Amino acid sequence: MTKILLATRNAGKLVELRRMLDSAGIEVLGLADVAEFPEAPESGATFAENALAKARDAVAATGLPAVADDSGLAVDALNGMPGVLSARWCGRHGADEENLQLVLGQLHDVPDERRGAQFVCAAALVLPDGTETVVHGEWPGRLDRAPRGTNGFGYDPIFVPEGEERTSAEMAPDEKDAASHRGRAMRALLPHLADLSR
Repeated sequence: MTKILLATRNAGKLVELRRMLDSAGIEVLGLADVAEFPEAPESGATFAENALAKARDAVAATGLPAVADDSGLAVDALNGMPGVLSARWCGRHGADEENLQLVLGQLHDVPDERRGAQFVCAAALVLPDGTETVVHGEWPGRLDRAPRGTNGFGYDPIFVPEGEERTSAEMAPDEKDAASHRGRAMRALLPHLADLSR
């Protein structure tokens, strides 16, 4: 069975990719399944740069084909920000509630019709022979004025996907997987990953 490394410590991402590759004869390992190695900080100017850097580090350290992603929220009224700074928009990495409240505060006076936003994901596959593939997924929607829902993390409680009245935090996990930016990007990678098992 072909093995690939998903360069993440996010258990949800690991479960999602394992589910997607289950039938392709590919075993997905997480960072907890390999020897620890130094991970470079996310200092790229784009989601693709960050995803590639993470995947390259993983291949160099393990010799396994590696997949990594970087994603975030792009708000129209904030000129596409917080973008690659989504996880540390308030100045501290991973402070989900503070990040969410900061965005809500910045959009306080923005009318509903100008509250467009999209979740964006870049996913990179890097092979030991140096081959690199990058794909993108976007999930368009708008931002609500107050958080709703408990399924999800980050900006999910204020993000209302296009065609929905619910926030992404009010959607069931399988619904979110099917529609989300990350799900779209990972599905775009599937043909490249399936080639590894041939």
